[in-house]
Amino acid sequence: MPPVDRPEHSSCTGIVLAAGAGTRYGKPKALADDGAWLRSAITALRDGGCDPVIVALGATGPDPDALGLPADTEWRWVADWATGLSATVRAGLRAALEKDTRYVAFLPVDTPDIGADVVARVLAAARSSQSGLARAVFNDTPGHPVVIENKHWEAISEVTAGDVGAGSYLGGRQDMVCVTCDDLATGTDRDFPEVGAR
Repeated sequence: MPPVDRPEHSSCTGIVLAAGAGTRYGKPKALADDGAWLRSAITALRDGGCDPVIVALGATGPDPDALGLPADTEWRWVADWATGLSATVRAGLRAALEKDTRYVAFLPVDTPDIGADVVARVLAAARSSQSGLARAVFNDTPGHPVVIENKHWEAISEVTAGDVGAGSYLGGRQDMVCVTCDDLATGTDRDFPEVGAR
């Protein structure tokens, strides 16, 4: 990643992590609930203060029409998505760099109960912190969204590999602001379909 010219403004690009195959779920989670999870993640980021919002596509193919994305939603095809989460994170950082935003917010497609109120709270914490790092925490467990200021992007791109995303960089940091969001959502990753769900 080229050196980042850090803007003074506090704009944030929202990235929906929707490139995976959803092996345990049985299909790409971008397709779950007829695309409702995907639309929910887009809305949460947009209404939570992110502009633009970009969907990272992978296992579903490079055709956004198949997903019924809202017309004003941007997307990026992550051609090497099968190598793991790191490819999608790097693609998201590149997209945010193109947009000249100061922050990026990552939200996986499989956390459908996270709404705009969670995103707004975590984004506000990142903007007011010296580190420019903040993440939602649910029941003392780190979750999403994760908001990252651009001064960290190059280092994250250098250390991510395989199926390990930004966590390989963020996990060892003592300046991460942990934002309790238990009152707003569960933050639960939906890895498996509900048995008997209709």
